[in-house]
Amino acid sequence: MLEIGVPFSDPMADGLTNQLAAQRALEAGATQEQVFNLVREVRKVSDKPIIFYTYYNLVFSIGVDNYIQHAKEAGIDGILVLDMPPEESEEVATACAKYDVKTVFIVAPTTPPERIELIAKSTTGFIYYVSREGVTGERATLASNIGNAVAEIKKHTECPVVVGFGISTAEHVSQVSEHADGVVVGSALVNCIARNVGNEEKILTELKAKLDDLTSGLK
Repeated sequence: MLEIGVPFSDPMADGLTNQLAAQRALEAGATQEQVFNLVREVRKVSDKPIIFYTYYNLVFSIGVDNYIQHAKEAGIDGILVLDMPPEESEEVATACAKYDVKTVFIVAPTTPPERIELIAKSTTGFIYYVSREGVTGERATLASNIGNAVAEIKKHTECPVVVGFGISTAEHVSQVSEHADGVVVGSALVNCIARNVGNEEKILTELKAKLDDLTSGLK
């Protein structure tokens, strides 16, 4: 599955790596329509599921129904709105149901069981468990309670549960995949770009090497 981080000027859930990536994109003139066009280009060569990782203001600014319709027509399968709690998701959920776009919500290490149940009821795609408090970014070690946390979430849903935040090595992937249905890697891949800005060939080479290493943890 491909998760596309939509550039936003105030990415509050993201660490420095993804903040700088969003800044580079915006300074280069990235627009909503260009993001939709990116999805269309990917759809020419791949039928893998694509998820938007975005913020509510970007959805609201052009109209919720309009945004979800455009996303679906471009080829999007699901959407994760980072700063939208399930209590305030009715309009987005209605549009997603209308256009057959899956909803994705986050569970944190501090989320109590009764709130997990609420989040599970709002989710039609998968639940994204953030393995540690704070923002996105590479980490040297994993949180110690991932197995227990995933097991608790699975008591409340039949949707897949994926784990992200801080996962950056094949060993991390291997450990997480023992418990979760999916493993999310963002910053470790974005850093392959950040280290080689201006050198497309080197970006692609380093990305492939990193992806090969990460996916080896699934074997």
